[in-house]
Amino acid sequence: MYTIEMAYARMRELQDLANRSRAHHPDAARRADKTRTPRVPKKR
Repeated sequence: MYTIEMAYARMRELQDLANRSRAHHPDAARRADKTRTPRVPKKR
């Protein structure tokens, strides 16, 4: 049986992995942050 707790633990594991890999590639993290920001049209 797969419980919510198990799913949550797995999610935390994946999050930690993602954070660890991001720490090793600061330029990639910066690029990812840029793509995450909402697009706002330039004011004229």
